[in-house]
Amino acid sequence: MKDLQEILAIARQVAWGAADILKSYYHGTAKDPNLNVQYQQNEPVTVADVAVSQYILEELQAALGNEDFGYISEETYKSRRDTQPDNPPWVWIIDPLDGTRDFIDKTGDYAVHIALVQETRPVLAVVAVPEAEKLYYATKGGGTFVETHNGSIPLQLSSNKQVKDLIVVVSRSHRNERLNHLLKNLPCQNQKAVGSVGCKIAAILEQQADVYISLSNKTAPKDWDIAAPELILTEAGGKFTHFDGTFLQYNTGDISQWGGLLASNSQYHEVLCKEAEKVLAELSN
Repeated sequence: MKDLQEILAIARQVAWGAADILKSYYHGTAKDPNLNVQYQQNEPVTVADVAVSQYILEELQAALGNEDFGYISEETYKSRRDTQPDNPPWVWIIDPLDGTRDFIDKTGDYAVHIALVQETRPVLAVVAVPEAEKLYYATKGGGTFVETHNGSIPLQLSSNKQVKDLIVVVSRSHRNERLNHLLKNLPCQNQKAVGSVGCKIAAILEQQADVYISLSNKTAPKDWDIAAPELILTEAGGKFTHFDGTFLQYNTGDISQWGGLLASNSQYHEVLCKEAEKVLAELSN
């Protein structure tokens, strides 16, 4: 197998290519710009999702092959499950278009997620934000960088706010009563609406926000929503855990990330996790 830096270079190149394809659909310059929106389990899927998924899988497999890696992509997960061994030790977890609703609604908050997971934890991640023309990337123990067309610079989070001044980045569409109740009862009440988990975590990396909370209801975020954003946040000094402080696990056979998840710039992370558990415990009494 190639070394991690070689693999990262390939993943970055593929992510930039994927971003260009998405922008062509987003701005109506694709050969056929009709998005042909379909709904699966109440979630929209467009021809852009499918085209970019196919592009990423073909490019990664052409460069790296199938022998060393499994592949889990949002658009092909169901159809590919039977064609690869269960839980291979190295697996690519891919979201070709995170934030499809925002893509359709033209908010600009959409991203490409590509993560490489070893066993159950991410070791390499790329998150491209096409409309910002930025690509965030990280390797385990190697730090986080942001790449533009002018080159790359390292990112390191820092914050000296008081807890009440923290900004919580929230979803425009994925909301439920328990989450709304939790958000209303946290010590930080400043909120910023951003689509796509990748764009939410980018907002924390860019220090435009400090905290992101996910609370599953009938559905939960999937591995491909979280794996790449988690690593780019934690390698920049942030934290991304369950409310009880345990790490997230990927490639476990269950692609859903159930329960409460909290991502932050690490300041007050444990305080907010404990507060979230307390609020939810009171709600269920």
